[in-house]
Amino acid sequence: MDPVFKALADPTRRRLLDRLHEHNGQTLGELCGRIDMARQSVTQHLAVLEAANLVSTVRRGREKLHYLNPVPLHEIQERWIDKFERPRLRALGAVKRRAEEAMTDKPAFVYVTYIASTPEKVWEALTDADLTASYWGHSNVSDWNPGSRWEHVRTDGSGIADVVGTVVESERPTRLVTTWASPENEGREDTYSRVTLDIRQHGDIVRLTVTHEDLAHERDLADVSLGWPAVLSNLKSLLETGSPMPQEPWLMPSR
Repeated sequence: MDPVFKALADPTRRRLLDRLHEHNGQTLGELCGRIDMARQSVTQHLAVLEAANLVSTVRRGREKLHYLNPVPLHEIQERWIDKFERPRLRALGAVKRRAEEAMTDKPAFVYVTYIASTPEKVWEALTDADLTASYWGHSNVSDWNPGSRWEHVRTDGSGIADVVGTVVESERPTRLVTTWASPENEGREDTYSRVTLDIRQHGDIVRLTVTHEDLAHERDLADVSLGWPAVLSNLKSLLETGSPMPQEPWLMPSR
């Protein structure tokens, strides 16, 4: 928690978080335009926020987009607020949901997790049909070449795909971008969402950033906000312990 409190202690860094709260997914240039400070100084402040896991970054072409990551703030909630002020926790939960929304035409979700593994093993766990079946409840099936089709296939032997899409970018083992659609909407690109998996070495561990954007409705944002953390927790368990959780997280009742 010390890096988080250190990051929050500086008023400039709090202003940067406020700017991302207002408009998530900004470039360095956009952030500098709102703060009267040299570009190098803003970069240094962002580095502190990123080291505290309060800000995550995603590459899109030549641009580097900055996103507010509310997970450390949620951990502070659980440790110091949840036990004492549940009504305020509910209010902060509403703020968190708003903070995760990019101020664009469609909602977006960003999630960062750290895994004691290697980029190659994380890539394999995300793209291998047998491995995804073991912790996701579906098999991810494709040759994972740019332009190829991919399917999220049920493991009950029916061969039914609940999600289909196209591989947009594939840079093993660091970056995978795919479109997502329900089978009945295949071919209707205006209904597609887009998922970017960014896999980076972070010291001796791996930092995995998932960005799910262009979601059609607020209910879709609510669904992925529950689904991705559950799936990635199961993935983390598989890679770090050799087996997924004894019960799928998405089947466990919420409190």
